Amino acid sequence: MFENKVAVVTGGAKGIGKAIAEEFRKAGATVCVIDLLPGGYFVGDLADQAVLENFARKVIADFGHVDYLINNALPLMKGIDTCTYEEFNYALRVGVTAPFYLTKLFAPHFAPGAAIVNISSSRDRMSQPQTESYTAAKGGISALTHALAVSLAGRVRVNSISPGWIDTDYTVYQGPDADQQPAGRVGNPTDIANMVLYLCSDKAGFITGENICIDGGMTRQMIYHNDFGWTLQREEKG
Repeated sequence: MFENKVAVVTGGAKGIGKAIAEEFRKAGATVCVIDLLPGGYFVGDLADQAVLENFARKVIADFGHVDYLINNALPLMKGIDTCTYEEFNYALRVGVTAPFYLTKLFAPHFAPGAAIVNISSSRDRMSQPQTESYTAAKGGISALTHALAVSLAGRVRVNSISPGWIDTDYTVYQGPDADQQPAGRVGNPTDIANMVLYLCSDKAGFITGENICIDGGMTRQMIYHNDFGWTLQREEKG
């Protein structure tokens, strides 16, 4: 399906990104991974402008074009109590600025039928305490998705995916961890990779500017204390 296609995957050395890269390779694509971890196509920090420019330059020098850009790299998660100014902006550089800038760098080189898939999070619409840097980055990339879809209309389709609880070790959970999910289980990286490949395929040719939440149905549940088995137990604050 993806023979002779070039897929760029950020944060592709482990977890969801690794699964995406592996599924693209299985389908015949050439995959260019950029990650902080060694062993991939390019090693570097996505928060660094020069790294992004050098990476993009290498991809185009090696392959001449890009078919798919998957912005997956994981931003820092810290909360308002401990997150510094520098750390918050670092999270935004990795989670929002890098996807924007890579899109800009590759814009003249996207092949006909190209697609971008941004990996957001269900935290773009719901939160836990002390997650501000990550949540802000994920909210930003969700909004960036529809903006790019309009700016690149007719040239590149742009969509995003918001994963819920994804266990990157493929652990199979039993009991409440699984039962609380309307889908009956915790997600795994292949659940996300499958949707990425679908959104990049011709089958998704009429889909752009959309966000698809893959969370086992968790964000669709109404949860109230003492209703349908849910109870609230507040943690004591020291």
